[in-house]
Amino acid sequence: MAGETLEALLSRLERERQQADTRYNTALTALDRAVQGRPPMPDPPPPYDNAKLAEVNASWDILPAGPPPIDRSLKGRLRGFIWRLVGPSLDRQKQFNAALVDHLNRNVAAHREAQKAITTAIEVIRQQAEGLAQFEGHLIQYLQTVTLYVDTKDRAVGGQAQIMNSALGALTDDWLKRWESLSAKERRFQTHVDSIADIRATAALAQQTAVSLKGQIEKLLREPAHAGEPESSNARQPGSQEAWKPGSQENLDSIAYVGFEDQFRGSPDEIRRRLADYVPRFAGSRDVLDVGCGRGELLDLFREHRIDARGVDSNAAMVDACRARGLQADQGDALGYLQSLPDGSLGGLIAIQVVEHLDPGYLLRFVEAAFHKLRPGAPLVFETINAACWVAFFESYIRDITHRWPLHPDTLRYLVQASGFSSVEIEFRSPVPYSDKLERVSLPPPEPGTVRNDTLTEIAEALNAHAEKLNARLFTYLDYAVVARR
Repeated sequence: MAGETLEALLSRLERERQQADTRYNTALTALDRAVQGRPPMPDPPPPYDNAKLAEVNASWDILPAGPPPIDRSLKGRLRGFIWRLVGPSLDRQKQFNAALVDHLNRNVAAHREAQKAITTAIEVIRQQAEGLAQFEGHLIQYLQTVTLYVDTKDRAVGGQAQIMNSALGALTDDWLKRWESLSAKERRFQTHVDSIADIRATAALAQQTAVSLKGQIEKLLREPAHAGEPESSNARQPGSQEAWKPGSQENLDSIAYVGFEDQFRGSPDEIRRRLADYVPRFAGSRDVLDVGCGRGELLDLFREHRIDARGVDSNAAMVDACRARGLQADQGDALGYLQSLPDGSLGGLIAIQVVEHLDPGYLLRFVEAAFHKLRPGAPLVFETINAACWVAFFESYIRDITHRWPLHPDTLRYLVQASGFSSVEIEFRSPVPYSDKLERVSLPPPEPGTVRNDTLTEIAEALNAHAEKLNARLFTYLDYAVVARR
């Protein structure tokens, strides 16, 4: 069994051997008691006696042929009177005698053959009974010798095991010494690897900061001489890039969060694969807005599929990364950006992992503003962390310090419905891997000749039922999306 110690393994094997030995001896004793002796056999029946058959054949006819002569003399009339009195009875007796003699003659052969068959059957049964008794005796002797044979094999195996244990003991001592040496080397190597990983992470963050600084310096060099005039004199229409131009300090502070996204959310290629399912929902749409566009993975997909889209993000470093790849993106507050747009100007709106960053009051105003800015029939998609899933909440939600409010799937769906959207559905995404869920308990099959323990079965069924309940509540889907239409 997995995770079983050597001591527990040896103890279990010894218990199983003793149980098998007990069952064997019990079965052997029962078999010995069931051995049958030679049963007493009856003697063959005597041969058929036909000594009187010839005499019976000769004397069965008790009447002369035909009735006696009858005339008008006194003797004749007397003979006729007597014949009428006894003649019918004698004639019936004669008929009976004839039938009986015929029956005896016809059954002589059958009686002789029956006697021969009975004699032969008794002899065969006697021989079979003697053979069965001999077989059962030999079987008991064989089973008794099996025990001695197995004992000798055990002693031989035990001797070989003792020799093997001695060799393994010496080998184990040498292996433990080598293991201690390798463990020490591994600790030194792991310390070195961790240091390299930390250096790489620090270098990546420093590189991103340098790129941002370079961009800011270039912007400062491009500023006109009257850049110090009031901002209102140079302000452009809301929604344009210049209307959402960030300050330098804010740009520098956003660099750390870009590094956080790179390390924990996933690589751009991985995010593109996850977001590809949303692209068909916006096929044929124009003026699509990606709120919280981040590094621009979804905007890249929209551009590849010829979907007119732009993004907005409050993180200046994210916006700079999008613009560096030729994507249309503005920096700004999500609600403020929406409110600056004309009503019915958007052909679709999507926000991936954004709504959990918003306070409840802000979120309500944001959903209501989205309803007014979308055209009739335009799609709306909000993807967020599934806070109802234990794994998602503790491994994703609370890890990001910018998250403000966890949203249950039913809560977000209700907020979207209450804002006027129709056909509101929940799509669960990214199921928890099966290897991370609670496993079911499976009992091994019972030993031959034994009955499964009902208590263990009930315990296993109860544990499995609890595991299913916990999996259904805590280990379901990491993300979900609320999908609706204006």
